[in-house]
Amino acid sequence: MSSSVKPGVAAKPDRTSEPRGKATVLTARERTPPIYGPLGASVLVDSGPLLALFNGADKWHRAVVDWLNTNPAIKLITTWSVLAETCAMLTRRVHNEAALDVLRWALKGGITIDGAPQHALVTVLAVSERFADLPFDLTDASVAEAASRLRIRKILSIDSDLDVYRDHAGRALQNVLVR
Repeated sequence: MSSSVKPGVAAKPDRTSEPRGKATVLTARERTPPIYGPLGASVLVDSGPLLALFNGADKWHRAVVDWLNTNPAIKLITTWSVLAETCAMLTRRVHNEAALDVLRWALKGGITIDGAPQHALVTVLAVSERFADLPFDLTDASVAEAASRLRIRKILSIDSDLDVYRDHAGRALQNVLVR
């Protein structure tokens, strides 16, 4: 059963709301296990949309919530690097509780954390070296590596620069949020 994302509601199962000053967090998208194929397509998620999702004061908050509500059957996948960056930034920008809410949301099935194998580091390094003229970004490189390995072309990001990365067939990744 899909439920829509509700702004201003804490991701804790026993509470319906929790003030965070100007920022608010969201309830987890509780879903049945994803359906693979066209109805259950997967999207890789960068840290920007996760920050916006769990910070109601973020200028991208409404766009991310609207996209998630419009696409409830999409399986969301992210990397450990994205998760770590998201939690660190939420702790600094909002509050520790917002970072913990991301982890609770993941445990409830809101997003899947990709467990990249050890040899994925070879690809992350190769991607990082290929784009050495850009500022180093381990998180972006981890998203590019996961896209190639998992054969996912669609990403959810607020960054416009992820289009420099390519999938396993050499095609640019498609950002489903920024067009």
